[in-house]
Amino acid sequence: MNRSVLAPLLAGAVLVPSSALADEGMWTFDNFPIAKVNAEYGTHIDQAWLDHVRGASARLSTGCSSSVVTATGLLLTNNHCVAGCTQDLSTKAHDYYTHGYIAHARQEERKCAGMQAEILAAITDVTPQMQSAGRGLTGGALVKARTAASANIEKQGCGDDPRFRCQVVDLYHGGQFKLYKYRKYSDVRLVFSPGVQTAFFGGDPDNFNFPRYDLDSAFVRLYENGAPVATPDHLKWNASAPVAGEPVFVSGNPGGTDRQLTVPQLETQRDLQIPMTLVQFSELRGRLIRFSEESPENKRIAQDMLFGLENSYKVYFGRLFALNSGDLMAQKQAQEAALRAKVSQLNLGPDFGDPWTTIARAQTDLAALYLPYRMVEGGPSGSDLFRYARSLVRAAAERQKPSAERLPGYSDTQLPLLEKQVLDVVPVYPKLEQQLLEFWLSKSREYLTADNPYTHLLLGRDSPEDLSAKLAQSKLGDAAVRKQLWDGGWAAIQASKDPMIQYVLRIDPEARKLRTEYDNRVTGPVSAASEKIAKARFAAYGDTIYPDATFTLRLSYGKIEGWTHNGTVVPPFTYFKGLYERATGKPPFQLDPRWVAAKGSLNPDTVFDISSSNDIIGGNSGSPLINARGEVIGAIFDGNIYSLGGDYGYDPVLNRAVSVSTAAVSEALRKVYHADALADELAGS
Repeated sequence: MNRSVLAPLLAGAVLVPSSALADEGMWTFDNFPIAKVNAEYGTHIDQAWLDHVRGASARLSTGCSSSVVTATGLLLTNNHCVAGCTQDLSTKAHDYYTHGYIAHARQEERKCAGMQAEILAAITDVTPQMQSAGRGLTGGALVKARTAASANIEKQGCGDDPRFRCQVVDLYHGGQFKLYKYRKYSDVRLVFSPGVQTAFFGGDPDNFNFPRYDLDSAFVRLYENGAPVATPDHLKWNASAPVAGEPVFVSGNPGGTDRQLTVPQLETQRDLQIPMTLVQFSELRGRLIRFSEESPENKRIAQDMLFGLENSYKVYFGRLFALNSGDLMAQKQAQEAALRAKVSQLNLGPDFGDPWTTIARAQTDLAALYLPYRMVEGGPSGSDLFRYARSLVRAAAERQKPSAERLPGYSDTQLPLLEKQVLDVVPVYPKLEQQLLEFWLSKSREYLTADNPYTHLLLGRDSPEDLSAKLAQSKLGDAAVRKQLWDGGWAAIQASKDPMIQYVLRIDPEARKLRTEYDNRVTGPVSAASEKIAKARFAAYGDTIYPDATFTLRLSYGKIEGWTHNGTVVPPFTYFKGLYERATGKPPFQLDPRWVAAKGSLNPDTVFDISSSNDIIGGNSGSPLINARGEVIGAIFDGNIYSLGGDYGYDPVLNRAVSVSTAAVSEALRKVYHADALADELAGS
C-alpha cells in the first residue's frame, strides 16, 4: 500500500467506545470473555484450553513473544526478535544477521546472550496489599511504598527458588495489582533464522503494510543444566493452509498501550514527547547511515540498531498522526466527559476528589522536567558501555540496602535477570559506541543549552567529541571486567579507574535527584490519581473493559480477514508466487539466492502471510496465531498501516494483524533451507 496515504488513513482510524468492540481487547487470562467469544464465533473455548495456551506461551527478554511448539523446548518467534542474537554471534567472516543461521544438529544450537524466556505459571490478586501500602500517600512517598510492597510480595511469591521469577503487575493504572509468577529459562539457544533479507523482504517501504511476503520467523530452544527442556505442554504445529473467516487467537505480551490515559496525558505525548523522540530518531538515523557508509564493517555492526531505529520511527510517526486527528481527540474528550458524568452519579467516597485535574497539573511539571530527565536519567540510547556502567554502579549501591528499599529494578527478585544481561558475553564496538555517546552529549548541550547546570554535569569542560572518544575507551566491553566489578560490589566500583565507571559515578547523584523529583511531582501524583480513575471505570463499566497493555500475557481474538477501504478490497492471504512477482533484483526487493534456486521446487500457492482482525501492539511480535483447536498456524510479526494508531484504540473495520503462516515456514524449511531435522521435529509435534 502506498505510504503517501498514511496521513488521511490514520485520520479516520481509532474510533472506539469505552467498552470493548467485537474483536477488540488484549484480555488477561484470568478475565477472558469466554462466553462472548464462544457465542460470537461458535467456538468451544474453556478453562482447560486457556490453561494449555498459557502454558505454551513464552515471553522473551528481548521485548517479544513466542510459543512452545514441540516437546523438547522449541520456541517459535520472529526473526526480528532474535536479530540481536544473530548480530552478536556474527563476525566479519559470518554475517548471520543478514544471511541467517541453521543448526542442523543440537550441538550447533548457539546460546543467545542476555536472552531469557518466561512462561506464566500463576496469577494472584494482590490489589489489597498494594493499595493499602500507598493509602494516604502521594509523590515520592507513594512510589517508595509501592516499590517496597511489590518487592516483598515478589519475594514471598517466589522465595529463593532460582527457577521462578515473580513480578507485581500494575493493571488499569492502579485499579488492580496482580502477582505474575513465571517459570524462567535463562539458557536460550538459536536454532534457525532465515536472515533479514528474507524475513524483512520489502524493507521499510513494506513495513506496516499489506500485502507482505516476509518469512519473519525464527526458532530458539530452551535449555536447562546443559540439556533441552522437556515441554509436554506445547502447541501442535499445523502446516495446513489457513481458511479465510476462521476464528483465530493471539497469545502474547503486548508491550504497552495508552488507551486509558487522560486527554492532557495524550496532549503531552502529542505536543512534547513524540515530537522530541521523532527529531532525535531522525537525526540519529542519519548519523548511523553515514557511519554505515564508511566501511562494510561499520555497516555490519550498525545494521541491527538501524533496523530498530527505522521501525520505531515509523511507529511514532503513526502515533503522532493519530493524535493529531481531530476525530480521535474529540472522541477521547467525549469518553472522558461521559465517565466524569457517571462519577457524579456514583458514590465513590469523600476522598475521590478530582483526579483528572491532578493529572492535568502534573503535565506542567512533566514538561518542566522532561528534557533534563530524558537526557540525564535517560542516558544515551543504544550505548552498551553506558548501560553496563550504570547497571554496575547502581546495582553495587542498591545491594547494600534491604531489598524493599532499593530502586525499582534492583530488588532480589529482579537482580538475576539484570546480572545475566550485564555479564553475558556480547561484542561491543567502540567506534559505534563513540557515535552514540557523541550524539547524546551533543543533543544534551543543544537542548539544555550550554549554560545549563545539567550540561555542565554531563560535559564538564569537554566537547562532545572529545568526551565521547574518552568514554568509548572503556574496558566494560570485556565480560570478565564486568564480572569482576559485579562480584566486587561497591568497593570495586569505587576503586575502578575505568573512564565510564568514573563518569557514571560522577553524574549518578544528580541523576538520582532528578528521578526523585520526577517521582514527587509526576509519577506519584499521577499514580494516585490514575488509581482513582480506574476505580471510577470499574464502578461504571465493571469487567467489560480490559487493561492497557503492560508486556504481560494477554489473549486477543478475531478472525482471518482482509479489509476494504475506499472500495479497494485487500484479501487476507499472500502466496509464494507473489514473492517472485514482487522481486525486482534490487534492495529491498532482492531475493536471497537460496529462494532463487528453490523457485522450481516450491508450491507457488503456499499461503505466505496472513491478515487477521486480532487486536495487537508492539511486544506481540512472535506471538502464535492459534486456531480454535489450540493449534499454531502462524506467528504475528506486524500490523497494517491502520494499526499504527493502535496505541490509543482499535478500529475493527481497518486494524489488522499480520502473521507469517506455518505453512510457509514448513515449506521453506524443507525446500529452501534443507533443514529437514527441524521440519521433522515440527511435523511430529
